[in-house]
Amino acid sequence: MPALTQPRWKRVVLKLSGEALAEKTGFGLDNDVLAQLAGELRDAREEFDVDIAIVVGGGNFWRGTKGSGRGMDQAQADYMGMIATVINGLALQDALERAGQHSRVMTAVEMPKVAEPYIRRRCERHLEKGRIVILAGGTGNPFFTTDTAAALRAAEIEAQAILKGTHSGVDGIYSADPKLDKTATRFTKLSHLDVINKGLRVMDSTAITFCMDNKLPIVVFDLLQRGNLRAILQGEEIGTLVA
Repeated sequence: MPALTQPRWKRVVLKLSGEALAEKTGFGLDNDVLAQLAGELRDAREEFDVDIAIVVGGGNFWRGTKGSGRGMDQAQADYMGMIATVINGLALQDALERAGQHSRVMTAVEMPKVAEPYIRRRCERHLEKGRIVILAGGTGNPFFTTDTAAALRAAEIEAQAILKGTHSGVDGIYSADPKLDKTATRFTKLSHLDVINKGLRVMDSTAITFCMDNKLPIVVFDLLQRGNLRAILQGEEIGTLVA
């Protein structure tokens, strides 16, 4: 299927939290969400001929901060979190394949029975062949979040933007938590420095600083609102742009 329009960016990294894939309880996996997301990703890749890599979190199964907060060794807890991201990556791959979209799971924590090791040039070759690449295992190192992994991978594969998908109805960056403060206002555009100075918790400070240094724009948007991904690639003002 030929591309209908020129995409805003030719190569993007989509950052997903594990909670975005979870059931309403916040745990496990919601098959309907996986199917919806897979269909939208397939359609976006085909229509715009855009390269899509996905960095997925694992918070719907385990968070390293949860374990370390209860006295667990933080490195050990973080490695457990990395393994949780692989579970989500495999689930998302299955949904994509069922939707007719070829994909690969690559992980920074080697698991040769279930996924390829992350190798930058191999990842780029998969993207060039029209495959969606799911990047699991974080950075492969403890003490770093999957936000930082998304920023790092985006720079490595020369992506032009990071699309950070939110959930639970949050459709961008607000001046305060919109669920707690009804007067909170949504920003349409911010600089990376604004995010840091205002203490806005959209991504961790390491990731934001890395994106600023590497001139990587970030779009924060409601992932589960149908059509948002397509609209962003088409150039519409969806969510909040950090640039």
